[in-house]
Amino acid sequence: MTTHGPVMPIWNCGGCGLPWPCPTRKRELRAEYADAPVSLALYLGSCFVQATEDMPWTPAGVLHRRFLGWTRTPDRPTPAVQQRSTATVPARPSRNAPQQAV
Repeated sequence: MTTHGPVMPIWNCGGCGLPWPCPTRKRELRAEYADAPVSLALYLGSCFVQATEDMPWTPAGVLHRRFLGWTRTPDRPTPAVQQRSTATVPARPSRNAPQQAV
């Protein structure tokens, strides 16, 4: 069992006093959830939600980076982003325009 657990409501590490999750706990969590990255994200997401309630003065972006931003590793490929088509959509024909035979 780790001594690097969160001390709430300030969310500092009980083992080293750094903001939780501290570097030691991050390494432990990576090892613990090595085969379950989605479970790690869900666990840290719940911590993130609780921390936003405990520390409403802290910007959400700061807390997001602290709790979830470190979970993506550079060795994992980032999913490709689908680009929007640049093709234009033809305008609807006017009701008054003659219809062409198909």
